[in-house]
Amino acid sequence: MEGLALAVPVAQSQLLPFPTAYRFVSLKRHRGRGFRFRTWLCSQAQGVPLPEQVTVPDTENSLTGDSIRQRFLNFYASRGHKVLPSASLVPDDPTVLLTIAGMLQFKPIFLGKVPRQVPCAATAQRCIRTNDIHNVGLTARHQTFFEMLGNFSFGHYFKKQAILWAWELSTAEFGLPPDRLWISVYEDDDEAFQLWSDEVGVPVERIKRLGEEDNFWTSGVTGPCGPCSEIYYDFHPERGYVDADLNDDTRFIEFYNLVFMQYNKKDDSSLEPLKQKNIDTGLGLERMARILQKVPNNYETDLIFPIIEKASKLANVSYGIADDQTKRNLKIIGDHMRAIVFLISDGVVPSNVGRGYVVRRLIRRVVRTGRLLGIKGDGRGDLEGAFLPIIAEKVVELSTHIDADVMNKASRIFEELKREELRFVQTLERGEKLLEEKLSDALSSAERNGTVPCLAGEDVFLLYDTYGYPMEITKEVAEERGVSIDMDGFDIEMEKQRRQSQAAHNTVKLDIENGENIAENVPDTEFIGYDNLHCKAMIESLMVNGNPAPQVSEGSNVEVLLNKTPFYAESGGQIGDHGYLYISKGENQPKAVVEILDVQKSFGNIFVHKGTVQKGVVEVGKEVEAAVDVKLRQRAKVHHTATHLLQAALKKVIGQETSQAGSLVAFDRLRFDFNFHRPLRDSELAEIEVLINGWIEDATQLQTKVMPLVEAKSAGAIAMFGEKYGEEVRVVEVPGVSMELCGGTHVSNTSEIRGFKIISEQGIASGIRRIEAVAGEAFIEYINARDFYLKQLCSTLKVKPEEVTTRIENLLEELRAVRNENSAVHAKAAIYKASVIASKAMLVGNSKQYRVLVECFDDADAESLKSAAEYLLETLTDPAAVVLGSCPGEGKVSLVAAFTPGVVDQGIQAGKFIGQIAKLCGGGGGGRPNFAQAGGRKPENLASALDKARSELIATLCEKGN
Repeated sequence: MEGLALAVPVAQSQLLPFPTAYRFVSLKRHRGRGFRFRTWLCSQAQGVPLPEQVTVPDTENSLTGDSIRQRFLNFYASRGHKVLPSASLVPDDPTVLLTIAGMLQFKPIFLGKVPRQVPCAATAQRCIRTNDIHNVGLTARHQTFFEMLGNFSFGHYFKKQAILWAWELSTAEFGLPPDRLWISVYEDDDEAFQLWSDEVGVPVERIKRLGEEDNFWTSGVTGPCGPCSEIYYDFHPERGYVDADLNDDTRFIEFYNLVFMQYNKKDDSSLEPLKQKNIDTGLGLERMARILQKVPNNYETDLIFPIIEKASKLANVSYGIADDQTKRNLKIIGDHMRAIVFLISDGVVPSNVGRGYVVRRLIRRVVRTGRLLGIKGDGRGDLEGAFLPIIAEKVVELSTHIDADVMNKASRIFEELKREELRFVQTLERGEKLLEEKLSDALSSAERNGTVPCLAGEDVFLLYDTYGYPMEITKEVAEERGVSIDMDGFDIEMEKQRRQSQAAHNTVKLDIENGENIAENVPDTEFIGYDNLHCKAMIESLMVNGNPAPQVSEGSNVEVLLNKTPFYAESGGQIGDHGYLYISKGENQPKAVVEILDVQKSFGNIFVHKGTVQKGVVEVGKEVEAAVDVKLRQRAKVHHTATHLLQAALKKVIGQETSQAGSLVAFDRLRFDFNFHRPLRDSELAEIEVLINGWIEDATQLQTKVMPLVEAKSAGAIAMFGEKYGEEVRVVEVPGVSMELCGGTHVSNTSEIRGFKIISEQGIASGIRRIEAVAGEAFIEYINARDFYLKQLCSTLKVKPEEVTTRIENLLEELRAVRNENSAVHAKAAIYKASVIASKAMLVGNSKQYRVLVECFDDADAESLKSAAEYLLETLTDPAAVVLGSCPGEGKVSLVAAFTPGVVDQGIQAGKFIGQIAKLCGGGGGGRPNFAQAGGRKPENLASALDKARSELIATLCEKGN
C-alpha cells in the first residue's frame, strides 16, 4: 500500500453535499506503525448528487478509525442510503440483553411488523458481546465492545448490488489489494459464487464454499434466514492457495459479512422465499482499522491503543517491551473500558442482575487486572483513590465521533466508576480472607485424611466469580502454602458459565408471528387523541385470545383494532387510556358497549384496544363511537407534565448530570427513576417540591411542536429514557423550565396541575433512585387522606396536631423503658437458670479436661440466651464449650455457642460450629471463633439439633484430647 495515492472527499464547510472536493493523500510507511501523510487539495470536482447531506470531517489522516467510519457512511450515502444514528446499547427488544448486532434496530422491519421508512440505510452501530470475554487479549480480534458498520436494504436491492458495492468499498474506497481478498459463500449458493467469480472477477481459487454452520444465517428455529458471504483479508499471501483455511487467525481475518435474507424457515424446517428480500451486512470497524493501519491486532489500532497507553502509564510499564501476559492484561483494560463507559453512558448501572451484572463484571475484571499490573490506588500516589475514572477520561476523549453524548455524561460516568471500584476493592479484600479460610480448611482436611492438600475447583471459581479474585493470584498464593488447585473443576465451572452466557446473549431472535397477517391487512391506526377525546371509527379487526374473530358477544374479553382512535396507547411510561366503545342501535340507544381498560401498540403503529364486551355483540366492519374517560385522561396529563417538571427540578437541585432511568405515568401517581449515587436529603426533596409548585403557580402555557430530530436535540430537548425516535419528533416545552422529546399527553397550562407532593424516595438498584409523587386530583386525595388520619391520631392521643410528634416520642420512650426492664428481668432469670445448671457440665477428653454444657432454655429470647452463655463462660474454668438453645416465639429458634480459648485452640470455632447446627433448625448464623449466635425457623428440630451439638463437641474434643 506504500506510495498509494487516494482521493479522499472533503467538505469545504461543515455540511455540504458529498463530494464537493477531493483531498489527495500520499502514504509513507512510518516507524513500523501506521503511515505519515502528505495531502493536497485538487480543484472543485464534479459531485455526485445525494438524497441527503452528510458531514465529512476534514482530517489529515485518512486511516484513522474515525475517518474509516465516516468514509464507510459517506460511501453508502452517495449510493442512496440514509445514514442513521447508532441505536443505544440498551435495545428495545426483550429477546436480547444488549445490542449485539447492527441489524437489531431494524428487526421490526425485517419481520414486516413496521413499514420501512427508507429503502436502504447505513449505520455505525455500537455493540456489546461478552460470550467470548475470556478470549479478549488472547486473540488478535476478540472484543467485548466494537463498532459494526452496516449497510441495509429493505427490499430495495439484493445480492448482486450488495456484492458489487462491498467489493468497491474494500478495493476502491479503502484501497485493499484485490489479490489479498478471499471470499466465502454458502456451499449451495451458486448465485453468489457466480457473482464473485464472473461479475467481480475473484479467482475461483480464492472463493471457498462453506457449510451451514459457517455461512447460513438463521435468526432462530423459525423466521427469516439466508446464506452469507464473507470477505477475508490475507496477511500472508505467500503461503499460496493449497490447503488455505479461512479459520486460520494467523493468516486471515474476516472483516465484512453479507447476509442475504431471502428465506423464511417454517416449523417443519422447510424454506420458503420471502416476499421482500433484504440485505443485512456488517463490517467490523476495528478489524478494518487493523488492516489499514497495519498493526498486529485490533487493540493496537488508534481506536483502542491510546487507552492501553494510559493504563501502561498508571502501571508504570512499557507496552512495547512487556511480556505477553502484561500485554494481555493491558488489552483487557483497553477493551473493557470502552464497553464500560458506553454502557454507563447509555444508562446501565452496575448491579447483580441483567445488564447491570454485565457492566459490573467488566468493571471487576478491569479492577483485578489493574491490581495484577501493579496499579495501586489511583495510580498517581493516592492509595485510597480509584484508577478507573482516570483511564475513562481517555475513553471519553476518544468517544466524540462514536457518541457525542458521552462527553455530556462524563462526570456521572467517572463518579459511578469511582464508587464501584472502591466498593469492589473491599470485596477483593473479603475474597482474600475467604481464600485464607479455604486454604486452612484444605490443609486441615489433608492432614486428617493423609492426602495431598488441594483447593476445590468450585471454591476457586467462587473466589473468581463472586469475589472477583483472580485465578492466577489464587494459584500463586495456594502454591506458596503448599496447596494445589483443582483446575479441572474450575474449568468445568467456567464452561458452565460460558455456555449460559452464549445461550442467553448471543442471538437475535426473529420470529414471524401469527399476527403478521393481521398487520398486513390492517392499516396503521390514526391517532387523534391530542385534540379529541371522542370520535366515530370503524372496527377493522377483532381478536379473542390472540386469534381473529368476526364478532364477539357479551361477557367476552376482546381486542379491538380501529381505523382511528382518540385513545392513547401505552408508551413513554404513560399508561393507556380507559373509556368505552359504543355501537348505536338508534335513537341514542346503544346496541353494544365495550369497556376499554388498556390500549397497547402492536406491529408498529396499530393500536390494540383491550377490554370487555359489557352489552350486546360487536362485529368487524361496524361503526363505533370511541370515547375516552375524560377524568382519567386529565389525571394522566397532569402526572405526565409533572414528571417533566420533576426532571427539571432534579437537574437544578442535584446536578445536570442526573438523567432519567425509567418512569411510570399512571392515573393515581407518577414514578420517576433517575441516576444518583445516594439518597436525597429531606432539604433537597423540600426544595424540589418548592420549585415544582412554584412553576405550577406561574401558570405557564405549554408549547408543543413537531420538528426534525436533529433540530430538537440542537435546541436542547431531552430524550425520554428507552424511547426510539424517527426523523420528525414531538417536542413538549414548558418555556424557561423544560424541553423534552415526548409523544405523551400533557396539560395546556401548568396551573392545571394544581399541586405536587413527593410521597416516597428510595433506592431500587445500585446508583438508581426512585421518586413517587402525586399531582392534580391525586394530590388533593392524598392531602385529604393525610388530614383524615392526622385528625384520628389527634383524637386518639387527645392532643393538637402540632403536639402529635412530641406525644409519640414520649410514648416511644416509655415503651423502650418498659422493654428494657422486661429484658433485664428475663436476663436475670436466664442467668439464675445458668447458675443452677452449671454443675451439669460434662467432663470429656482423655484427661477429662474439657467441660461441655449443651442445654435448652425454653422460651428465653436471644439477648437472655447471650447473657446466660456469657455467665457460664465466666463460671466454667477453661477449657469449656457452652451451647444453648431456645424457642422465643412461634416458628423461632435462638442458638448461642461460647468457647473458651482452650477449646478454640483445638481448631473448633464457635461461628462455624453453630452455623452448621442452625441449619438443622432451618436457619443459619455465625460470629467470632469464641462466641457466636444463630437462629432458625423450625422449633420442632431444636432438641435433635442440641443432641447433635453435644455429640459433635464430645467427639471432636475427645479426638483432640488424645
